[in-house]
Amino acid sequence: MASTRTSRAAPRFLIPSLIGVALFMVPVPSPDGSITIPVAVLADTAGSLLSDVMPYLMVGLMAVSAAGTAVHLLFAPAFMERSATLRTLFRSTVSWLIIRVVGLIVGAMTLWQIGPQWLWGENTGQVIFDLAALLVTVFFFAGLLLPLLLNFGLIEFAGALMNKIMRPLFTVPGRSSIDSLASWFGDAIIGVLMTSQQYEHGYYTRREAAVLGTTFNVVSLTFTIVVMGYLGLEHMFLGFYGTIVVAGLVAAMIMPRIPPLSRFPDVYIDGTTRRAQEDAEEQGPLLRRAWRGALERASIALPGETVKRGLTNVLEMWIGVLPVIMAVGTLAVVVAEHTPVFTWLGTPFVPVLEAMQVPEAKAASETMLIGFTDMLLPSVIAMDITSEMTRFIIGCLSITQLIYMSEVGGMLLASSLPVKFRHLVVVFLERTVITLPVIVLCAHILY
Repeated sequence: MASTRTSRAAPRFLIPSLIGVALFMVPVPSPDGSITIPVAVLADTAGSLLSDVMPYLMVGLMAVSAAGTAVHLLFAPAFMERSATLRTLFRSTVSWLIIRVVGLIVGAMTLWQIGPQWLWGENTGQVIFDLAALLVTVFFFAGLLLPLLLNFGLIEFAGALMNKIMRPLFTVPGRSSIDSLASWFGDAIIGVLMTSQQYEHGYYTRREAAVLGTTFNVVSLTFTIVVMGYLGLEHMFLGFYGTIVVAGLVAAMIMPRIPPLSRFPDVYIDGTTRRAQEDAEEQGPLLRRAWRGALERASIALPGETVKRGLTNVLEMWIGVLPVIMAVGTLAVVVAEHTPVFTWLGTPFVPVLEAMQVPEAKAASETMLIGFTDMLLPSVIAMDITSEMTRFIIGCLSITQLIYMSEVGGMLLASSLPVKFRHLVVVFLERTVITLPVIVLCAHILY
C-alpha cells in the first residue's frame, strides 16, 4: 500500500518541481543575446505585446488599489468582509492608504507628464514608471507559476538536505535555500515573493523572514551583467562575480547575528514560538528523509488550490506592491538626482577609501550610499571614473549592498515581511561596512 502511495506521489512531486526549477532557475539565452530565465522571457514577451496599453493598465491597477483600500478603510462594506481575497487585497492602515494614493498620483503625473518635470522626468519618475510597467508582467508570471516551487515538495526536499548547512552558517532553515537560489539565478523580486509566501504560511519565524528578505535576495546574474556592461568590466566576469559571491557569503554569515536582524523575535506570524519538531532529527538516511518529506507534501497538493493561490499571488503584487514602488522609488530617485544629500553622506568614506588605497577615492565616495535609491545609479555615476579597479569596487558594492528602494526595498515594505524602513536603512549601512573591505581586498588581489 505504501509503495502504491509513493508511486502516485512521486510524479506529483517531480513533474511540477522540475518544471518550476526549469522556469525559475535554469539560465537561457534571451532574444538580445544576454542570459536570463524562462519566466523573464515570458514576461518580456508579454510586455512587448502589451506595450501600447501597459502604462494605462498599470495606472488602472494603482487606481483600483487606492480606491479599494479607501472604500474598505472608510466603509468596510459587507461584500468585502465576506471575501477573504478582497480583505487580503484592501485591508490596510491609513499610512498605507496614503502611500497607495501617492503612488497613483505620481504614476498618473508621469504617464501624462503633468506637474514639475523634476518629478516625472526621464531620470526620475519615468525610470520608476518603466520599471513598474515591466513588473506588471513579471508579477503575473512569477506569481502564477511560483506554486510549482512551493507547493509540490521541492521546498521540503531541499529543506531536509540543506538544514545542516543553512542553520549553522546563516541561522535559517534549510528550505530557504530554494528562496536564495531563485533570487540569485532568477530575480530578487522572486526571492522576496517566495520568502513572503513562506512566512505567511508559517514556515519562517519573524527573525528568519527578516534575515531572508534583507540578506539573500540578491539581484540576478542577468542584472549583474548589465552592471558590468555599464562599467566596461565584461572581461572581468569571473573575478567580478566571484567577488560578489565571497562578499555576499561573508555578509550572510554576519548579518543575522547582529542588530537589527538578531533582535527580531523567533515567533511565527500567528504569534507561536518555534515548533520543536521543526528541527527534530528523524531516523534514517538524509536523502530518504528528504524524499519522504517531499512525497508527503506532494500527496496533499491540490491543483485547483494551486491555481487559486497563484492568481491570488498576482493580485496581491499588482494591488499591494506597484503603488509602493511608484511612490517610494520615485521619491528616492528624486532625492538622489536633485539634491546633494548622497554626496554629503559619502564624504566620510573618502579617508576610508584612501586608507584602503582605492584610486580616485573622492569620486568613488559619491557612489557609496546612493545605491540605496536605485542599484544602477552607482554604476552610472562611476562610468567616467578612470581607474578600472575603482569601477570594479563600485560595481561589486552596489550589488552586495542589496537594498535599493526603487525595487527590492519597495517590495519588502509592501510585503508581509516584518521589516520597516528604518530596518532597511540600517541593514544597507551594515552591508556596506561589511562587504566593502572584502571587495577592496579581492580587487587588490585581482589588480
